[in-house]
Amino acid sequence: MILDTAALTARQRYELLTSLVVPRPVAWVSTRSAAGVPNLAPFSYYAALSASPFLVGVSIGHRRGGEPKDSLRNILEMGAFCVNVATEGQLAALNHTSGEYPPNVDEFAHAGVPMAWAESVNAPYVANAPAVLECRLFKSVDLGDAPNTLVIGEVLRVRLSDELRLMEGTMFVDTHALAPVARLWGDLYALVGETPSTPRPPADAPPLPGDG
Repeated sequence: MILDTAALTARQRYELLTSLVVPRPVAWVSTRSAAGVPNLAPFSYYAALSASPFLVGVSIGHRRGGEPKDSLRNILEMGAFCVNVATEGQLAALNHTSGEYPPNVDEFAHAGVPMAWAESVNAPYVANAPAVLECRLFKSVDLGDAPNTLVIGEVLRVRLSDELRLMEGTMFVDTHALAPVARLWGDLYALVGETPSTPRPPADAPPLPGDG
């Protein structure tokens, strides 16, 4: 099967993309409006971009009609946001904050999520999230005709729960202790399962069999 993406509808391209680029980490993005209303919403077009500087990127879709979603408008106006790592136990609350609520709705209160305020940026965060990235807006990128805007945040501070464990001698966070949720397609999410260790081969490693 060979698919020419130009021949597909926007919906078909979305279905194909979101079912092939899996699993995707979920950025549970918290912001505040210029009027001071807290906002919380999940986005799965999310990736690590750079460690130095410490950059993460979130592609935020627009509402039908082209209006920016509340999260995007708040980030552009306030220049700040937090990325909260949602765990298995927070999946129901995370999903509840995905609704398209009016700008005056506080999703923290609506979903029963505890809130606190970041210290390095002007944004709230999920108080019981195991990990939080406090981000200052680094750059926003217009994606042309796409109904999305890429927001790049510079992480100024990382908040880690005392319950998390760092792997000995490193700053690697134990993935199973973190227990993050990931996005698949439609209504499907993925949880952390087996995590096999496969060291990178040396430069002089022999080739693998051709059917590998």
